[in-house]
Amino acid sequence: MRVALLSYRSKPHCGGQGVYLRHLSRELVALGHTVEVFSGQPYPELDPGVTLTKVPSLDLYREPDPFRTPKLSEYRDLIDVEEVLTMWTAGFPEPKTFSKRIARVFTTRYADFDIVHDNQVLGYGMLDIEKLGVPLITTIHHPITFDRRVDLAAAPHFRKRLSLRRWYGFLRMQGKVARRLKRILTVSDSSRRDIATDFGVDIARIQVIPLGVDDVFVPPTQPRVPGRILAMASADSPMKGIRTLLEAVAKLATERDIELVLVCKPQTGGPTEKLIADLGIGNLVRFVHGVSDTELVALMGSAEIACVPSLYEGFSLPTAELMACETPLVVSRAGAIPEVVGPDGECADLVTPGDPEELTAALAALLDDPARREEMGRAGRRRVQDNFSWRAVAVATAAAYERVIEETHADADR
Repeated sequence: MRVALLSYRSKPHCGGQGVYLRHLSRELVALGHTVEVFSGQPYPELDPGVTLTKVPSLDLYREPDPFRTPKLSEYRDLIDVEEVLTMWTAGFPEPKTFSKRIARVFTTRYADFDIVHDNQVLGYGMLDIEKLGVPLITTIHHPITFDRRVDLAAAPHFRKRLSLRRWYGFLRMQGKVARRLKRILTVSDSSRRDIATDFGVDIARIQVIPLGVDDVFVPPTQPRVPGRILAMASADSPMKGIRTLLEAVAKLATERDIELVLVCKPQTGGPTEKLIADLGIGNLVRFVHGVSDTELVALMGSAEIACVPSLYEGFSLPTAELMACETPLVVSRAGAIPEVVGPDGECADLVTPGDPEELTAALAALLDDPARREEMGRAGRRRVQDNFSWRAVAVATAAAYERVIEETHADADR
């Protein structure tokens, strides 16, 4: 099959979109399919055999100057104008403007593909592509409605809540588009239920294909660092639960020698840095970012315990990657995390999200039980090997493509 994979942004090493694109496209090519990825910035890191076609935005959120105002010479068309105006009014334009750009590209490219796979763009342009007669399938990792609810609940005042409502305004569009799509893929039963509920999609049109774990994630060859706790999450996103973890670490530090490594880059002077200062644990917390895959795997394997304190996850790929590294886990009983780790206590200890006391007790108990940590780590790796393979993801996804192609051609013949 000739596959077009679409993504409005594809950050290579964190966030689900770029990771999903890289591994799925590689395995589809290994199965004999032709794959061309269309992406806006940041562009994905892809493997040999996969073609990248850049569909540039104005890249308004790039580091080190997010929310920048472009120079007049950068504007190319009215879509660029819409992108900037939406940002200036506190909205997030990328899903909509990317979908318009890619729909324009496909007016001349649609005959080059057997299937178009939308990676959670869910912009109006996807419906324009479908009107061209190209079979279309969409992956929704989880409905961003959960992010909106958590962020609104954490907002300190009315003006901040108003700004967040504008930022998440694209969700109205995504819900409308999702309800009109013939076939949707998602990554967990939890996300399947939430997409049906929050977007009003017929649950029968949603198929679950869990994510895979890359072979680079392996157990450590060096001893783990005593007292090291590791977490991989966006530090300043309330949904990732880092506040709860920091409060637990502050309590643990009163009775034992520990350190916390956070694989993320916090906002300078942001809420996470402020909380660390307020708790007086600046000497115990270290941030790591911009590392290679090899360095990341070594870091994962260096921790005695990893923690995933999220308030919600559509899948939580880092959880599965940590399991592949035989790193014992304490995780939130939230979203799809229980699906990933399996029965409580076997591959991870599950705690109530947002409860620092319960998290403190779970971390302390696991730190004090090296035999159980070792047993838990081995069980986690076995679970990953048995359940989470990118080759299996590609095989199941290709089968879903074939069904959509058959259904689209059948509808056209009626």
